[in-house]
Amino acid sequence: MRPNYKPKFTNRPKHLKQDNSFYFFTIRTIEGQWFLQPDRYKQLLLDILKAKTKKFNLPLIAYAILNNHYHFILKIIDARKIPKFIGELNGASARAINKADDAINRKIWWNYYDHIIRNETDFFKHLNYIHQNPIKHGLTKTLNYSFSSYGIWLKKKGKDYLDNAFAKYPIVDFMTAYDEL
Repeated sequence: MRPNYKPKFTNRPKHLKQDNSFYFFTIRTIEGQWFLQPDRYKQLLLDILKAKTKKFNLPLIAYAILNNHYHFILKIIDARKIPKFIGELNGASARAINKADDAINRKIWWNYYDHIIRNETDFFKHLNYIHQNPIKHGLTKTLNYSFSSYGIWLKKKGKDYLDNAFAKYPIVDFMTAYDEL
């Protein structure tokens, strides 16, 4: 890490807390650097994400891991757990990626954005956004991206269900602000 490093963004998003809710999260790297490249770093993060959601008893509903950020939806029962969960998730993943790169104490994660899902429409728009995000960023041409939950949803619900969800709840570019965090 550079001495006297000051992040480009100085704002910190407010984190509202609401129990018994679905939450959409976006976590971005410092200055958008591609710390999750090569793909084995995405796998490191995915393994840690699954382990931490299990440890905190937070059902992982959907996810997509890209080169410089990731998105996921969790079912949150006790919102007071969120800061500790995010701290452990980002801390463990930063240590694993730094170890793989032989980097010492390098800061990887900038901050996180969270959004409390308001209703069924909001849920499916965020779910569809997560699954389409790897295409948007040019990492794949199909929805069945290795570091996305689309394949899990496909096995669980079927192609017709997902196609209907995409048609009924189309993605508009409401996520631009998330990508700029």
